[in-house]
Amino acid sequence: MKNKMRFLTVGMLSGLVLFLASCSSTKVTSSWKEPQAAINADQKILVMALVSDREGSLRNNMEREMVTTLRQKGYNAVSAYNELGPHALKGLNEQKAMNRIRRTDADQVLTIVMLDKSKEKNYVPGRTMYGRPFPMYYGRFWPYYNWMYGRVYEPGYYTTNTKYFLESNLYNLKNKQLIYSVQTETFDPSSAARMAVVYSQQVIKDMTKQQLISRR
Repeated sequence: MKNKMRFLTVGMLSGLVLFLASCSSTKVTSSWKEPQAAINADQKILVMALVSDREGSLRNNMEREMVTTLRQKGYNAVSAYNELGPHALKGLNEQKAMNRIRRTDADQVLTIVMLDKSKEKNYVPGRTMYGRPFPMYYGRFWPYYNWMYGRVYEPGYYTTNTKYFLESNLYNLKNKQLIYSVQTETFDPSSAARMAVVYSQQVIKDMTKQQLISRR
């Protein structure tokens, strides 16, 4: 019974480790803010994601979640996709593009750009490892054999991990100047929707830390 419980415990811990390893994570790698810059609640923010069409619904998810998160903090944010359409600025020169953006009455534009996407293939070895002898298993033949069999004959496997590198810039449309920039890294998102939620939360958290937006 003790051996059985021990194996169950080891199995549960292994499962927990694999579960945690499979969870997606987003972290801010760097950020910058123009000194004294701050967003007023009455100012309108146009959220504009620049994402390849190959990523499917990622653009819509990113804009929608960022708008939702900003509104929850009390700020007036709108989606560029909803306000301007999917390719409203394509082929326009600067003057025409800026005129079209200004017709949305936005005071700032927050861009979300996918800088890079990479895949890494990693080999995860089986459980074979060497350490100090454990008397409870080494003392008798069968416990030793039964314990080592699982380690020796459990095969390794390959996993493919995906990393997304994104950047958001906030521009003041009045003087066309950059007032905030943040870079992030996302590891193995479970879905585009989940990635957008976590990304928005991390960016807003950093904006608050930088005192660009107020704590509410």
